[in-house]
Amino acid sequence: MSKAEPNGRIDSDQAASRPPQPGAAAQAQADAALARPANSQLVRSPQPVPADDRLKVFLAGSIDMGGTTDWQAQLARELADEGVVLLNPRREDWNPAWKPVAEEPEFRRQVEWELTALQRADVIAMYLAPGSQAPVSLLELGLHAGSGKVLLACPDGFWRKGNVDIVAQRYGIPSYDSLPALAQAVRARLAELRRARTR
Repeated sequence: MSKAEPNGRIDSDQAASRPPQPGAAAQAQADAALARPANSQLVRSPQPVPADDRLKVFLAGSIDMGGTTDWQAQLARELADEGVVLLNPRREDWNPAWKPVAEEPEFRRQVEWELTALQRADVIAMYLAPGSQAPVSLLELGLHAGSGKVLLACPDGFWRKGNVDIVAQRYGIPSYDSLPALAQAVRARLAELRRARTR
């Protein structure tokens, strides 16, 4: 029998020599899996999409050839401490002279990067900004509506909000009314995915 101190605590030397309790190793492993690195990695098109097992978030939504405010930068700041890969299709070197045809090498490179990034993403955070049209984002919403990966914010003022709302209802896509609410939803989804990896 171990000798308790007068206050009922086990002597520290005795506690150190005890074997770990059953399940302690499994709990430590689960805690380690839930822990996350300090900083997220931002990967912009056309940088290679990492093929590792880190959780990946695709920042889908309005760009309108650079005419929409850079909400991706704001969302990336919100998720900077999540320790995930943030896949940002907004190119800093985009040239509006590139023709939107399959034969244009840089245009094809952009589209193929987005298709790959969307496929590899664990979460697709889509923001359809008021005053924008974002036809490519609507195409991407259609492609991934049934994937279970999309979290959507489509505030009043988006060009085809009615269509988007109906699609979201049909496919059970979680919808939010602002970018901050979308950021919170992404955090919650990432926490769920981490927990699922420990089961």
